[in-house]
Order: sequence, then C-alpha cells, then structure tokens
Amino acid sequence: MATVSNERRAGAGAGFALTLALALLVLFNYMDRGALAIAAPQLKTELMLSATGFGLAVSAFAWVYAPAQLVVGWLTDRFCVYRLVAAGLVLWALATTLTSFAGSLAALIALRVMLGIGEGVAFPAASKIIAAQVAGKHRGIANSAVASALYLGPALGIFVGGLIMVHFGWRSVFLVFGLVTFLWLVPWLMVSKPHWKERATASTSVPIGRVMKERAVWAMGVGHFTNTYAFFFLLAWLPLFLVKTRGLQVIEMTRLLTMVYLVQAASALFLGWLSDRLVARGWDEGTLRTRLMAAAHILTGVAVLGLSGATDIPHITFWLVFAAVSGGPAGSNVYAIAQMFAGPRASGSWVGVVNGIGNSSGIFGPILTGMIVDSTGSYANAFYIAAALSFVGGLWWLFAIPRVEPVDFGNPAAVSPG
Repeated sequence: MATVSNERRAGAGAGFALTLALALLVLFNYMDRGALAIAAPQLKTELMLSATGFGLAVSAFAWVYAPAQLVVGWLTDRFCVYRLVAAGLVLWALATTLTSFAGSLAALIALRVMLGIGEGVAFPAASKIIAAQVAGKHRGIANSAVASALYLGPALGIFVGGLIMVHFGWRSVFLVFGLVTFLWLVPWLMVSKPHWKERATASTSVPIGRVMKERAVWAMGVGHFTNTYAFFFLLAWLPLFLVKTRGLQVIEMTRLLTMVYLVQAASALFLGWLSDRLVARGWDEGTLRTRLMAAAHILTGVAVLGLSGATDIPHITFWLVFAAVSGGPAGSNVYAIAQMFAGPRASGSWVGVVNGIGNSSGIFGPILTGMIVDSTGSYANAFYIAAALSFVGGLWWLFAIPRVEPVDFGNPAAVSPG
C-alpha cells in the first residue's frame, strides 16, 4: 500500500511540475505572439504600413499555424511530445529575436510565418501532457493554469514591452522577448528530460483520420472559431485602437491592458478551481463546461459591443474588465472538453483538429479588420462582427456540441497505424 501511495504522490508531483512548466511555456508563447500588437504604434509608422498591411502581418502568423495544428496534433500522439515542445520553442524564439531586425512588410510576414510554425506545438502538446499526467478531478485547474498563462502572457508582455518601447524603441521589444524565450529552454529541459523516452506507439495511438470522423471534433472546431475570432481581434488591435483612435498615451495603454489581462488570468484560475469543486459535488462535468463556454461567449459579445462605443477611460476600463472576467472560462474549458472526448491516446490529435479549425479565424480576421479600418476610417464594423460571432458562439456551445463523454476508439492493439 505504501508503494502505491508513493507512486501516486510521485505521479501527482510530476503532473504538477509539468503543468506549471507548460503554463510558463504558454506565457512566453503569448508574450512573443502579442509582441507585434505591443509594437504596433511605433512599428506601423516606421515601416509605413496601412491598416490592411498591418492586418496582413498579423494574419501571416495563422497562415501556417492553423493548418499545422493537424500535423502537430498527429505528431504529439506518435512521437515524444516533450522533445517536440523543445524544438518548437527554439524555432519561435528565433523568429521573435529576428523580428527586431525586420525592415519591410515582406520580412515581417516571413518571420510571422516562422513564428506560427514554432508556436503551433504549444496547445496540442499541452493537452496531450495534461491528459496523460493529470487526474480527471484536477482537469479544470490544470487547464485553467495554462489558460491563465494565456492571459498573463499578454499582461506581462504589454507591461514590459510597453516600457521597453517607450525607452528603447519597438525593435528592442522583440529582441528582449526572443532572448528571454531562449533562456526558458533550460528549465523546460530540466523538468521534461525524465520523460524524453516516452512516446506513443503505432499500437496505442489513434490515427488522426479516425479522430476526424467524429462529429464532436468538428463541432468543437466551429465553436472554437467563434472563441478565437474575438480574442485575437482584441489581442491584435486593442493597443493600436486605444492609442490611435481613443488617444491614450502608450504608458496609459500599457497600464490599462496589463491590469485587464491580469483580471482575466485570475478569472480563469478561479473558475477552473470552482468547476473542479462543482464536479466533485456531483455536477455533470461535460454539461458544466459547455455551459461555461456558452456564458463566456455571450458575455464577451456584450463586452465587445460596449467597448465599441466607449470613448473615455472609465467606460473603456469598465468594458475591458467585463470582457476579462466573462472571457476567463473560454481559454481553459475548450481543452478540458477535448480531453474528456479524446482521452490520453488521442488528445493531441483532437486538439490539433479543433485548434486548426478554430485558429483559421486568424487568417482572414485581421485582414478583414484592416480593410474595414482603411475603407471606413473606423473600427465600429470590426467590433460588430466580433460581437456577432461571440453571440453565435454562445448558442453553438449550448446546442451544437454533442453530449460530452469519452469516445470509444476501440482496443489499442486493434487500431491500425494512420
């Protein structure tokens, strides 16, 4: 009995350490991904970019990131996921660092594509590791820890990046962020190295083609599309909107958005903890998490509409905080639901498909926003589109997602390679 207890504690400790490491990994992921938005007020002027040109640069990240999710998901279910994370980290850190030397839109686009390839490993890998290493009763808080990092990344990035830009210029933002990400490779290697011999085999993994036959994975992908559209719209365009359209100083924008993302991180953690407690008390986990997703989408739509008409700092702050609190559950529950459907054998592939569909919003969304701003001189219609998709997403998560329960992929030994 003592041996079993010790093994359980060791397993729980490994799960906690890996979850913490993944959370920090995602933090750097979103710091680097959001650096372009932070630098936008200076970068757009220096490189003489139109709103459409800036939108094109933002979009370039998703050109490869979205379709690559399917490949990365398959890889995480077939090969050592811990090594894949290390390789992706090196690639995206290099892309971030080199962006500090970009002198044209073409160079910016090329480096954003490179960033998309490297960062593509993060979420399929995180979901694969959590599904394998974290007990189901801790699923909510584990995914919420990663989701909170998704918001802490922009918070820290905007705060530090804004200060760097004010004193040293926009190029220093990318240089510092890239070098810091490289340094994070050392602790990741330390915590993940004991697992480097672990890999799926052809007899235990589920072919991605089999995963793609499930209606639930496509329904989740569409739901995730409505989630990412509004989130990426705000992540990419808010700094520029607040400085150029609402007249905030860069330092005011930095303080405001830092506070907002910290609130969103706290919301994600609290609701993740609360969801685990409610499940422990007998609530149906699948129903609870889909309803949290629906509520997050509907309330985010309300916040985006409110923000579109806010012109002074108190009203802007109110609607941004409203969006932060209401959007907290969206970043974690989508992956918790995916893990419930797919289980440890197929979580990487399942999240790869969901993320691939969901992040396709990042391909045309930024370009559409740029074209709207250039043609109308206003962000209003862009806000209305983001709000409308959020409302649709709320209804989709309520009525279009099948009952959340583990998919029967058959006997592992009977699953053929794919």
